[in-house]
Amino acid sequence: MGAETETFYEVIRRQGITRRSFVKFCSLTATSLGLGPIGASQIAQALETKPRIPVIWMHGLECTCCSESFIRSAHPLVKDAVLSMISLDYDDTIMAAAGHQAEAILEETRAKYKGQYILAVEGNPPLNEDGMYCIDGGRPFVEKLKEMADDSMAVIAWGACASWGCVQAAKPNPTQAVPIDKVIKNKPIIKVPGCPPIAEVMTGVVTYVTTFGKLPELDRQGRPKMFYSQRIHDKCYRRSHFDAGQFVEEWDDDAARKGYCLYKMGCKGPTTYNACSTVRWNGGVSFPIQSGHGCIGCSEDGFWDQGPFYERLTTINQFGIEANADKIGATAAGVVGAAIAAHAAVTTVRNLSRRKEVPTGGDGNGKSSGSSNGTSA
Repeated sequence: MGAETETFYEVIRRQGITRRSFVKFCSLTATSLGLGPIGASQIAQALETKPRIPVIWMHGLECTCCSESFIRSAHPLVKDAVLSMISLDYDDTIMAAAGHQAEAILEETRAKYKGQYILAVEGNPPLNEDGMYCIDGGRPFVEKLKEMADDSMAVIAWGACASWGCVQAAKPNPTQAVPIDKVIKNKPIIKVPGCPPIAEVMTGVVTYVTTFGKLPELDRQGRPKMFYSQRIHDKCYRRSHFDAGQFVEEWDDDAARKGYCLYKMGCKGPTTYNACSTVRWNGGVSFPIQSGHGCIGCSEDGFWDQGPFYERLTTINQFGIEANADKIGATAAGVVGAAIAAHAAVTTVRNLSRRKEVPTGGDGNGKSSGSSNGTSA
């Protein structure tokens, strides 16, 4: 029926890719998603048999950083995702067509694959002045967004802009920019937040939907649990310093050079859910905390309005194994010592009371008959 309905395997075989390379690709992709050997076989079967999913990628108010991140994916490579795994039928940022031709392709794809395509949204719609702060193809973006969502199978919200609103929706928000779930109410939405999201997280979501033909399991905020179920703090390689009470106090101090925890410098790792500390960036090379900069919490709702990035805003109480062990021990010893002293004082008072109440045989004034000064012989 044409190239649009080809499977991923048919496309890569036509390009001269060997079966061995295909299997290796499936194994690497399954590993990056944490699916294991069974997942690799499921990915292979899906890519061999299922037609590529049509995708329409739209852009609202944004800086295109999500697209910039997406094209740097290593597992799978973005060329495999875009040219073979999915059928990216519309993306005004990278497509050759422009103007009326681009608009015609958008409407053609919408009509041809009604109820079958995925709508990927980068950026968000402004609602003020009837949406006139973002015009796309001569019309308010919010209008086109609603129309394309109505005929889609599901919606992916790329990045903090589409998921939460990001800087466009930060106070005082003059354009009344909103996340896409404020205007799309009738379709399932996968939120992939981050500013931008990690490349492999983006392609991982695409791979999952392509492989299993369904949305990944989402948390209560609509984020894929496979990437957003743990805090950055949970797997951060500096976590041991946090637990030991070893913190950077000033930029470029001795503690910073030793790689101590950046929590006191405003790091939001303990309250941010993302895969940065495990998947990392640029093909797994590094991530902000590893590069000496604290997490700013860019995958969390309203992070722009949570105060300065370099101020300690949370009240996480750490144990401080090394820094506070002696203090904790001294405190415990002090408590025990105070208890012993209190017990001794109570015992002394009690004994004195008993002596006064129960004479031991004296002159009737509480004195012993064997001593004239009240002491025993």
